[in-house]
Amino acid sequence: MPRLDVGATAPTFTLPTADDGSVSLSKLLATASKGVIVYFYPAAGTPGCTKEACDFRDSLASLTAHGYAVVGISPDKPAALAKFVADEQLTFPLASDPEHEVLEAYGAWGEKKNYGKTYVGVIRSTVVVAPDGTVALAQYNVKATGHVAKLRRDLGID
Repeated sequence: MPRLDVGATAPTFTLPTADDGSVSLSKLLATASKGVIVYFYPAAGTPGCTKEACDFRDSLASLTAHGYAVVGISPDKPAALAKFVADEQLTFPLASDPEHEVLEAYGAWGEKKNYGKTYVGVIRSTVVVAPDGTVALAQYNVKATGHVAKLRRDLGID
């Protein structure tokens, strides 16, 4: 799947969330003066995804204070997301994309290699959507550990 470039229009979405509600890019943009950090992760509750989610949780107050909203998207079902939210006390929305439509639209679903095997899955990625709906930053194949700190530096927060 093609990746998004800075300046491209970010695909809109409305997805179910862990709390049996829904989250949409347009509603998040309406609450964030600087934009929305949309991050894509493979599976709730796995070690890397837990580390990344907890890093976002621990940085959320600062990100929000700097005008950013955060949403995590994975192919997990809402029930799995609800368990992840409860287990890790996550304070931002997690959205379910089991059909991979949003993952594909953002270039976060595709071919990966692990231990010499090639397969299709979630490419750990983060896209920052500016208030005007365009891509302000797009990072693909990010590492779970240290990613939020790097993102904060890239956004000029640290």
